[in-house]
Amino acid sequence: MADGGDIKRGRKFDQVLDGAREVFMAAGFEGASVDEIARAAGVSKATLYSYFPDKRLLFAEVARVEACKQAQLSLDEIDFAGPPAGVLRMAGKRLLTFVTSEFGQQMIMLCTAESGRFPELGRQFYDSGPGLVRQHFSSYFEKAVAAGLLDIEDTLLAADQFAELCKAGIFARLQCGVQTRFTEAEIDKVVDGAVEMFIARYGVHGRTGGAAPVA
Repeated sequence: MADGGDIKRGRKFDQVLDGAREVFMAAGFEGASVDEIARAAGVSKATLYSYFPDKRLLFAEVARVEACKQAQLSLDEIDFAGPPAGVLRMAGKRLLTFVTSEFGQQMIMLCTAESGRFPELGRQFYDSGPGLVRQHFSSYFEKAVAAGLLDIEDTLLAADQFAELCKAGIFARLQCGVQTRFTEAEIDKVVDGAVEMFIARYGVHGRTGGAAPVA
């Protein structure tokens, strides 16, 4: 595909993205051919080119859409009006379940591998996924602080810290290929530990795990 060109949306746009997602997940950026993507999408190469004149643009859009979709699914499942311990436990489990899923591992590896050549790809993936979740948690923490349930000065830092706590002992093993499958019990153990440590650092004694809602 030639470099440059704007993304054009149309009737078969989502169809093209679905086909590209399938091929990229199976073959990676370099291994994915235009012919394979067009075949998987059920469109002609001319149609594919009309939407995405650059394979880099197509990959970036697939990564952005999928990151946003996963982030929104996580946020939709969380009751941000609940007490911190419950909110954090649910969010941590959702985060770790995605990170350890086959799809999550593939997407993270692909974006990491290609972000060196395409810095904007890494930025788009971050802004649409991890960055979006980070902002939501920062906002939740601010409300929890105002309600007297947490004691946090830097809510963005706290959001980053909680995300890292949830990956403790797992993410490095995933990246190095030491272990790629984790049981629900293993995930629960890490998340429970993350919540306990976070609450020990930022919790207001006697209130963080109760039923008091966040306004």
